Amino acid sequence: MVAATAQPQRLIASHCSFPMKPSVLILCTGNSCRSHLAEAVLRAAAGDLVEVHSAGSRPAGYVHPFALRVLAEIGLDASGHRSKHLDEFRDRPIHTVITVCGRADQVCPVFPGQMQRHHWGFEDPAEARGTEEEVLAVFRRVRDEIRRVFAAYAAGLRDAGTDGDGGSGR
Repeated sequence: MVAATAQPQRLIASHCSFPMKPSVLILCTGNSCRSHLAEAVLRAAAGDLVEVHSAGSRPAGYVHPFALRVLAEIGLDASGHRSKHLDEFRDRPIHTVITVCGRADQVCPVFPGQMQRHHWGFEDPAEARGTEEEVLAVFRRVRDEIRRVFAAYAAGLRDAGTDGDGGSGR
């Protein structure tokens, strides 16, 4: 009798359309540092409330090794991240777009289903110069700034439910 009831439930579930999690797309110009820092931090902080992606208007083609290193220092593994062009997301429903650099903010298109847009600019750690330790210090500082902002955003998402607006009410 259990098998008989299990089969119809599977059929019903496969034919129902359940609302998808809101998608958040984090944009930067090169998609090599800041956007990956933010993607990893938000994914960890928000858990399964939102789907998180990052992309660039002119992708560098790699994720900066220091970005991966400073994320690993706080227990986040971004080794599977890759540099992507924003065009990969033009046909996807994106609920919220967050730009993390001024250039990306200026060229940011509107995505299907987009309801929110935020711009939170951060210094580009890839432009830091000096010794390895000096450059890493800049990466760590920017990571920590991004972590504060995106942890607060994730807290807003939890408080607001899963509508993806980060508690902005817009």
